[in-house]
Amino acid sequence: MATIKDVARQARVSVTTVSHVVNKTRFVSEEGRNRVEQAIRELGYVPSAVARSLQRSATNTLGMLIPNSSNPYFAEIVRGIEDRCFGAGYNLVLCNTDDEPRRQGMVLQVLAERRVDGLIVVSSGEDPALPELLAGLRMPTVMVDREIDTLPCDLVETAHMQGALLAVQHLTALGHRRIACIGGPAGVATADQRAEGWRMALAGLGLASAGLLQPGDFTSEGGYAAMHAILRQTPRPSAVFVANDLMAIGALCAAHECGVAVPDELSLVGFDDIELARFACPPLTTVAQPKQRIAAMAVDMLLERIEGRRQDVRKVVLQPELRVRASSAPYRESAA
Repeated sequence: MATIKDVARQARVSVTTVSHVVNKTRFVSEEGRNRVEQAIRELGYVPSAVARSLQRSATNTLGMLIPNSSNPYFAEIVRGIEDRCFGAGYNLVLCNTDDEPRRQGMVLQVLAERRVDGLIVVSSGEDPALPELLAGLRMPTVMVDREIDTLPCDLVETAHMQGALLAVQHLTALGHRRIACIGGPAGVATADQRAEGWRMALAGLGLASAGLLQPGDFTSEGGYAAMHAILRQTPRPSAVFVANDLMAIGALCAAHECGVAVPDELSLVGFDDIELARFACPPLTTVAQPKQRIAAMAVDMLLERIEGRRQDVRKVVLQPELRVRASSAPYRESAA
């Protein structure tokens, strides 16, 4: 493999001159630059990213922490962030904590050792040590989707309670009055906020929520198990709000196994609007998160910090939208 000394020898210039051409750190005459660039092409020289990062104290690399790489919602967010990073000339190092808060510390250490310029973090539930860990890294950080109250850093997320209100208001407008909820993991801010939005919407209409919340874990298996529990209730709810689309797909499967027709006998509304939601059977009514805007804003806010264009903490809450499809329908007396 060609070295910088080989390039300097062939171009008949100093190693320092080659370095200035590669890193664009000082003016080099057009003739000298042309000789260096020609030598680089002929020798197939590839500059060392590690050496360049040490020289410039930057790696043009961002780190991202997500709780579950198998969840399509996070996959779609990551895709948007990668696209935005590429357009800005940055690489992305992705780490998955597999929904285990205790793994976050180890993963953050790995990212710090890779000398990333900044972090985009989706936290994994309650971890009292996380704020101190992030503060100790002393690098620009943007939280996505899940806020940590004790950590003064940038945040971009969706109005989760408002999204749940939209879902329940849609179901009540269709005439449903006994509306169950499949919630997310305990201690995860997004799950807590969506469940609270469901409760508030029912309470605002004088409808009961007691006994109608089934715990879930944001996986299709969790939604499947929770729906089986809901369908055993007497009287059975006529509609279910599910705190994410992945659980809603599992819930659809459970309803089908039990011979309960969706939406004729049971209406269902999810949350996230993952790509698979349109291809469920029936296509899933859901609350859409603006995933592309979340991704773009997370990267842009982080680059503002890295490049010194902003110092104040910024928190952005984006509004969700309801996507009405075929899994919800007007209440029918015989359905419940």
